[in-house]
Amino acid sequence: MTHFASPHILWLLLVLVPMVGGYIYRQRRGGATIRISTVGALGQAPRTLRYWLRHLPFALRTVAVALIIIALARPQDVEHHSQTTSEGIDIMLAIDVSGSMLARDFKPDRITAAREVAGNFIVDRRGDRMGIVVFAGEAYTQSPLTTDQPTLLTMLGQVESGLIEDGTAIGTGLATALNRLRESEAKSKVVILLTDGVNNRTTIAPLTAAEIAKKLGVKVYTIGVGTRGMAPYPVQDMWGDITYQPMQVEIDEEVLTQIAEMTGGEYFRATDKSTLVEVYERINQLEKSEVEVTEFTTYNERFLLYLLAALAALVVEFLVAQLWLKRIP
Repeated sequence: MTHFASPHILWLLLVLVPMVGGYIYRQRRGGATIRISTVGALGQAPRTLRYWLRHLPFALRTVAVALIIIALARPQDVEHHSQTTSEGIDIMLAIDVSGSMLARDFKPDRITAAREVAGNFIVDRRGDRMGIVVFAGEAYTQSPLTTDQPTLLTMLGQVESGLIEDGTAIGTGLATALNRLRESEAKSKVVILLTDGVNNRTTIAPLTAAEIAKKLGVKVYTIGVGTRGMAPYPVQDMWGDITYQPMQVEIDEEVLTQIAEMTGGEYFRATDKSTLVEVYERINQLEKSEVEVTEFTTYNERFLLYLLAALAALVVEFLVAQLWLKRIP
């Protein structure tokens, strides 16, 4: 983008108006100094290129004056730059994929609702590294820490129940997420642990994993998903078909609360999809990345180009007037 450091000088371009007007006036008035008996023969004389270019010197002089005025106004190329420095947060999502996550107290079920809401959360966390751990009877890493959101969302879309041994190993799921954060150099490290049940695997106790998180400086937010009271759970009948029967919802809220408190996090209960959305929005607000944007502008002077162009126009005017269109004094 072109910018003028002294734009008021451009008003001097108005001097071109009297220059052009004066030249036109002189041309119409004429200035013949040689007397001849008749001009009839002159009217039939062929008009050469020199005739049509007789105004070229004045046009070049006018252009030169205009270029000099523009140069005095100091044209500049303006470049706007911005530098963004962010202190991102490393976040691991630990998602329960046990069979009970197919319960239909969420629409269409808990696991689908968890995927959709977590996907929106990922999209909102630009600049942060995020990863996914899934757990049931055991745990594994679905995606390591990455800033590649499209890949992360693809991996999240593949999270479903039935891929690993059933059960609820909350401690193992948390420990697996912590292992991914163990060598992280991020200023803030967070685990968001989502489950709908009670720990029934003792490979790693949930509170033991919480102690590890505390030592590593990892904040753990825990989310218990499930309505209060009864919910339709999937049950396999004698023919292998899946039916849904009302069963009591059991979530170890005491342990989830202790995990959160020990690590400086917070426990949330989501009883339906809308409250789950609110939970993630709340965490999103609590864990804001620090982003610093520095803006600066660079001005590149361009007046020399206009001065050189003006000089070139004056030189050409001189050469044309003195060599090609030389007039008799």
